[in-house]
Amino acid sequence: MKIVYKTDTLPHVQQVSELFRSSGIKRPYDDLERLQRMLEHADVTITAWDGYQLVGLARAITDFSYCCYLSDLAVQKEYQQNGIGRNLIRHLRDLLGDEVSLLLISAPSAIDYYPKLDFERTEKAFIIPRQA
Repeated sequence: MKIVYKTDTLPHVQQVSELFRSSGIKRPYDDLERLQRMLEHADVTITAWDGYQLVGLARAITDFSYCCYLSDLAVQKEYQQNGIGRNLIRHLRDLLGDEVSLLLISAPSAIDYYPKLDFERTEKAFIIPRQA
């Protein structure tokens, strides 16, 4: 398996839908119009490919100067535990540089995963949840 990482390729919305469905991440994968808006308005999208198959994605919103919100980190179920998530984060951090902090909101099932990727848990965050 030779995984190729790209920052210059925006995948088709249907590929992203299938990736989200397969990965187990909770996203509106049946709402292609909403997914398309999510893709179009991200500042950074890093993808992982096995040939022509999208197997991983990191999507982020950032000012490229101070902070970056990692809104999606998804790896296809069959490809999980192969370092793809770690490599997507590494590529994102390389792109952002040392001046930019990286933050995210974890799904309860992934709480133990992110410390393995050098994320520090914090009790200082607040959220107003979306209504839909």
